[in-house]
Amino acid sequence: MIRTFAKCIREFKRPTILTLIFIVAEVFIDVLIPFYTADLVNDIKAGAAMSEVVRLGLILVAMAVVSLACGGAAGYTGAKASAGFARNVRRDVFTRVQAFSFENIDRFSTASLVTRMTTDVTNVQFAFMMVIRVAVRAPLMFVFSVVMAYIMGGSLATAFVIVIPVLIVGLLLIAREALPSFRAVFRKYDLMNESVEENVRAMRVVKGFARENYEKQKFAAASHNICMDFTHAERVVALNSPLMQFCVYFNMVFVLYFGSRLIITSGGQTIDVGQLSAMLTYGMQILMSLMMVSMIYVMLTMSMEAMRRIAEVLAEEPSLRDPEDPVMEVRDGSVDFDNVSFKYAQTAHNNALDHIDLHIRSGMTVGILGGTGSSKSTLVQLIPRLYDVTEGCVKVGGVDVRDYDVETLRGAVAVVLQKNLLFSGTIRENLRWGKADATDEELADACRLAQADDFIRAFPDGYDTHIEQGGTNVSGGQKQRLCIARALLKKPKILILDDSTSAVDTRTDAKIREGFRSYIPETTKIIIAQRVASVQDADLIVVMDGGRIADMGDHAALLARSPIYREVYEQQTNGGDGDA
Repeated sequence: MIRTFAKCIREFKRPTILTLIFIVAEVFIDVLIPFYTADLVNDIKAGAAMSEVVRLGLILVAMAVVSLACGGAAGYTGAKASAGFARNVRRDVFTRVQAFSFENIDRFSTASLVTRMTTDVTNVQFAFMMVIRVAVRAPLMFVFSVVMAYIMGGSLATAFVIVIPVLIVGLLLIAREALPSFRAVFRKYDLMNESVEENVRAMRVVKGFARENYEKQKFAAASHNICMDFTHAERVVALNSPLMQFCVYFNMVFVLYFGSRLIITSGGQTIDVGQLSAMLTYGMQILMSLMMVSMIYVMLTMSMEAMRRIAEVLAEEPSLRDPEDPVMEVRDGSVDFDNVSFKYAQTAHNNALDHIDLHIRSGMTVGILGGTGSSKSTLVQLIPRLYDVTEGCVKVGGVDVRDYDVETLRGAVAVVLQKNLLFSGTIRENLRWGKADATDEELADACRLAQADDFIRAFPDGYDTHIEQGGTNVSGGQKQRLCIARALLKKPKILILDDSTSAVDTRTDAKIREGFRSYIPETTKIIIAQRVASVQDADLIVVMDGGRIADMGDHAALLARSPIYREVYEQQTNGGDGDA
């Protein structure tokens, strides 16, 4: 895991190393200052000349200025290094997530991925800052101060032999008690973020069912759990302060009492006032360094959970990979399913698709009908290789989809999903996801074919109308037509519509299909629909049932021999509105 995160330092190695150098220099000077201060105190006590006092005073001032400069420089380079490190970690995690297949994404919840890229990365950034600054400073300060304390105070430094073990044991007990609560917090953050995300996405449903109070209670419960864990952990960690105070005052009393006796009994020969003041300073430095070490231990252990969660994402290998010598061109829009079976997880008992044999010539219009859970969407997701088959193979243009460069394959396939998604930005920017360099004329042509041009021009800002995140400021039918126009701009070899005209009326649906025939006649069109009217003029209609192909043929043939198709047709035509 350390090796994984070390790779994220990259271009920030220089400020990281400079921070370490500045910290070492600062600690070295800070430890020397009490030594020279002791000489100054002893010289003043002995009645030294003013020139000697001024000389030592100037040395102390110079050392303080250098120490301050080193500390400031370490703060600057440390901040640059930690912020850059966090940026690289966040970028690497986001890049890895973008490379995931649907199978990989299914292993992580959306809320968990958001928490890992925000809260967890912030904790790791803080841990990195502590490692290159405090985690270097504290141990060095401890070692240097102990050495200097024995040099300056001799046997008087025995006080630290008593205080240090007490402080270390106490801090370890405190850390051991606090850490389980800190670890639990991260898991509960995921649950809270999931609650927030779910509530925001479903705000209209929440208000429609007047469930605001229920959602408030659910969020309050998640928030309360986090609060309780943090409160317990902070209460335990707060014991650091009284323990530290006890050790500081014990050390002060011990050094002052026995140091004063030594000064009086030895007449200043064994130890003098200057050494006594230095011992007090070194004692404070030793205890403060131990205090910092304890805080580092708590924070790093807490951050280890965040590091583990981030490393889990970075270590996740995309289940879909390009072959060593990928095919870089899709010849045509023909699609062949050769004895295809598929299940979402290797441990699943049942296949989602079972022994599918389907052959679609380039340019055909194919309709797919079936009840809920019949795996219609699963079938078409195998074409752009959003998932890989478990058995058999799917061919596009006569080539197994696993032999294509993934970007090339998906560039030739346009999918309008069942859940249409628009991004925040203008209508023009959303449409250009289909073709980045599309002209205004191309945008208008695609929108006319998708029956979207009229309502776009009705907006005050036309194609520059701003779309809110998720397309919340347009209706479901408008959103569907914009997504269809976006797909048409690609002029793909295969166009897949996954129940993506369900929110438009049958007349508009018919106009859209007519636009397909005139605008992209050579494109293979695969239409998943609940309405028979949406597919009855297709060249081939596939009826799905329980992950299998129950029957296939044209409208007339299926009406004659397929009980499933005939039942759906009769229900819809007798209903009179054509919607199901």
